[in-house]
Amino acid sequence: MTLTHEQDGRASDELARSLLEAGALTPAWAETFRAVPRALFLPDLVWSHDMATGRSILVSRADDAEAWERAAYANVPLVTQWDDGRHTGTEPGTVPTSSASMPSVVAAMLRDLDVSEGMRVLEVGTGTGWNAGLLARRLGSSNVVSVEIDAAVAEQARAALKRAGLNPEVVHGDGWEGWPGGAPYDRVIVTAGVRGVPPRWLEQTRPGGIILAPWGTHYSDQDALVRLTVGEDGQASGPFLRMVEFMKLRAQRLDWDQFREHVPAFPGDADVSRTQLTLADMGGRYEPARFVAGLCVPDCAHVVNPTGEGTGKAWFFDLTSRSWAAVEFRSGEPDATVYQSGPRRLWDEVERALTWWAEKGRPGVDRFGLTVSPDGITRAWLDHPADVLTFA
Repeated sequence: MTLTHEQDGRASDELARSLLEAGALTPAWAETFRAVPRALFLPDLVWSHDMATGRSILVSRADDAEAWERAAYANVPLVTQWDDGRHTGTEPGTVPTSSASMPSVVAAMLRDLDVSEGMRVLEVGTGTGWNAGLLARRLGSSNVVSVEIDAAVAEQARAALKRAGLNPEVVHGDGWEGWPGGAPYDRVIVTAGVRGVPPRWLEQTRPGGIILAPWGTHYSDQDALVRLTVGEDGQASGPFLRMVEFMKLRAQRLDWDQFREHVPAFPGDADVSRTQLTLADMGGRYEPARFVAGLCVPDCAHVVNPTGEGTGKAWFFDLTSRSWAAVEFRSGEPDATVYQSGPRRLWDEVERALTWWAEKGRPGVDRFGLTVSPDGITRAWLDHPADVLTFA
């Protein structure tokens, strides 16, 4: 069974209504969401992703058209590609590498982009093409350029946009470089997690223009949406809005294999000490403690291997040297054991950052922000751009 045009319209109307009620969708975008159905941009095989459990469940249009249509208009992310396109079959792959974002996330980001008639927009990360289609419907196809690094994904997006009667420019290229052929832009919207803001984006954005991007550090896989305003001097600055979760820009994925030689033997020559911080103090998946630690402890990657309630081992690796640290947490024990090796005392830096954050009253990510210089140097701040974090 396939929905008729009328049924598809009702499903789009219902999605728009629910997003309006939730506050993610603004009235200015409501007609656009109704007119550009998400279902038009989805392949016949998608994997519905459960944010709570991390599980991805196959939904096949050929096997169960009704379930596929429900997924198309549900407020859930849908994985559309695994393993950079190398994946085949119906079981989930290893790494999700393209997706249709949650409609509420799409709507809220477009709200925060704050577009108006006549503006030119660059999108980094075309994906299914739905976001580009929404922008093209609102602003006109000639005002939208979308860059996609995967040739197959770009071609599928072009086909979907054509089916929707829209024709924004879809470029197969590296979004990290922007797209100078369409510059200058009034807005840049990034739909992949990034670990920096390249000078190209600043150069290609008009003074007063906005760059909206999910930004984070290699300390964790967390992202927070940052809204940067580009100044006359070419510098950009602005606050984080909220935590989000995006697939990372391909060139900026963390390669964990680079740390294989950091710890030839454990504990080896590591210095041993104790800490009163607990595993809970380090923060969970969606908690700001981890994100703030990443702001304060540059060039550090960390991972936690839990073994039980309040127990586990946290690892920290320096991205620029062989320094490493590990902390063993055991439930019921007042202190955890700390191991540190190399010229950089990574755990000392993390502990200092987490203690500072707690003393400041555990501020949320929306009290932090970034300033990016024209050459790409990034400074994090708390409450005001002048209050640069001394850790960074």
